[in-house]
Amino acid sequence: MNLLPVKIGLRYARAKRANHFISFISFSSIAGIALGVAVLITVLSVMNGFDRELRERILGMVPHATLWGNPTLVDWRETVDQVSEMPGVKAVAPHIQAQVMFQSARGVHGALLNGVQPDLENKVSIISNHMTSGSLEDLRSGEFGIVLGEQLARMLGVRMGDKVTALLPKANVSIAGITPTLKRFTLVGTFKVGAELDSSFAYINIQDAARLKRYDQDDVEALRISFDDLFKAPDLIWDIARAVPGQNKVSDWTRTHGNLFQAIKMEKTMIGLLLLLIVAVAAFNIVSTLVMVVTDKRTDIAILRTMGLTSSQVMAVFVVQGIFIGLLGTLIGLVLGVTAALNVSDVIAWIEQLLGIQFLSGDVYFISYLPSQLEWSDVRFIVGCAFVMTVLATLYPAWRASKVEPAEALRYE
Repeated sequence: MNLLPVKIGLRYARAKRANHFISFISFSSIAGIALGVAVLITVLSVMNGFDRELRERILGMVPHATLWGNPTLVDWRETVDQVSEMPGVKAVAPHIQAQVMFQSARGVHGALLNGVQPDLENKVSIISNHMTSGSLEDLRSGEFGIVLGEQLARMLGVRMGDKVTALLPKANVSIAGITPTLKRFTLVGTFKVGAELDSSFAYINIQDAARLKRYDQDDVEALRISFDDLFKAPDLIWDIARAVPGQNKVSDWTRTHGNLFQAIKMEKTMIGLLLLLIVAVAAFNIVSTLVMVVTDKRTDIAILRTMGLTSSQVMAVFVVQGIFIGLLGTLIGLVLGVTAALNVSDVIAWIEQLLGIQFLSGDVYFISYLPSQLEWSDVRFIVGCAFVMTVLATLYPAWRASKVEPAEALRYE
């Protein structure tokens, strides 16, 4: 293989230019590619971080799938044993749920009341890892204790040991008329996952929930099921429903929170395409650079042709020069992008501390910091796209260089 075109191309790429404008265009091409690659890697890493936080926090609190009874499950303990042995099932926990209105001396707010069995709930939920006060084990049957999200407790203006009243839409009919179902609970704990669930979730003991909804003490409405792979939940829950006797209903996380994942996926795709245009514009600056270099080097091209270089070898000279510019910009962008993606969370936290501001408020967003997760598959895709665009950008100027006629170029020399 003749390496002469490669050596000449690399020499042209490294050589100082008499025409400073050409040098400036070359520098801007390298800087544009580097900036585009770095920004693209950083932004996609942040989007991956949001996706991870959403999956670990929100889907760590809500069930991967739920098997509902009609209205309660028959022989639910046997069903738990049966479901636990099925393939892909990680853990199972009984559940009772009710939409309630909480009332305290300082506020009123609606929320979802979850009746749980504390020892089993820890196997299907991350709530125990995010308790800010008290413990889920403090929800003992008959004591009517309650665990609230930290933001919900703040909205109601209650602290540990305070009373909060739950109003159920189910009415009582008595000699005094129709009245709503009321029950007072004692706050025994709070949790914070940094998500919207902090303002809309509350937990009580499952037997207290059964009394509240007027079921038998051992009745449960549903089984919360956690899977080894949450993305298989929609298929596996139907296999469970067919295997468990009774007219049971099912639901899974794709119906309740799947739209959030779809939104993040779409945003990641659209932002990626838009930022990829930055790389494309910078890559095609190489076209301008090489066109001017070809014009500037017409005499050199003519001499090389008279010395025996073929048209394809001349074309290879300028392809090598363009690829060198593109790869240099891509390499710089790769280093900057990976460095930024691995440190963006710490940098933003430092800026927040320095300026005394908070970019992401936990009261507005489901997390209070900027997450980042570097995916090497994204890095390979970005670097590959930048390289392909760089190669494409070199083809037209290199083809023009190969068409330079020696006699015409040297006529006035």
